[in-house]
Amino acid sequence: MKIYSGKLVCSAPVSSQFPRDNLPEIAFIGRSNVGKSSLINSLLKQRDLARTSSTPGRTRLINFFRINKNFYFVDFPGYGYSKAAKILRRSWSHLIDQYLEERKQLCVCVVIVDSRIGPTSLDIGTMKWLQKLLIPFFIVLTKADKLNRGELKKSLKHTESLVSGVPVLAYSSTKGIGHKQIWLFLNNYI
Repeated sequence: MKIYSGKLVCSAPVSSQFPRDNLPEIAFIGRSNVGKSSLINSLLKQRDLARTSSTPGRTRLINFFRINKNFYFVDFPGYGYSKAAKILRRSWSHLIDQYLEERKQLCVCVVIVDSRIGPTSLDIGTMKWLQKLLIPFFIVLTKADKLNRGELKKSLKHTESLVSGVPVLAYSSTKGIGHKQIWLFLNNYI
C-alpha cells in the first residue's frame, strides 16, 4: 500500500474522545516494550509518528493515527510490566476493554509478540479474549532479525501451535522482514 499521509489525530484517555468519523480501524496490541510503535512507524515508513522508547509503559492513552485519510491505526498501551501506578494501569485496562467490546469501526487486531520470547500467558489470554469477542486478529512476531533462521522457524511453529488457525507472521522493523506480508493481511480489512 502506498502511504500518502499519517497523522496523530488524538490520544484518548476516555472513550468519548475516540474519533467519530466511522473510518475502519486496525488496533495494535501487545506487551510493553514489544515493538508496537516501531512496527507502526516502519509499516508507515515514518520515523517518529508513533513514539518509541526503551522504557516500558510509555504509551498511556489509546492513540489514533489517521492514514491516507481512509483508515486508522490504533496504538494501545502495552500490557504487562509498567512502572505506572496500579490505579492508572487499571484505567488503561478498562479503556481497552471498552474499545474492544464496543468499537464498531474495529476491523482487525494485530497482536504483537516478541519473537525471542514467544507468547506469554498475558498474550495468550489476550488472544483468547479476542476470540471470545469474535474479533479477527493475526499475530506478528517482532524483532525477527534477532534470531537465526532455525530459531525463527521454531518461534513461528511454537506460536502457531498455541493458537490454531490464526496467521502468524515474522517481522523486523530494521530489516523490513514481513513488511509486504503484513500489508497483504491489512488490505483485506481496510
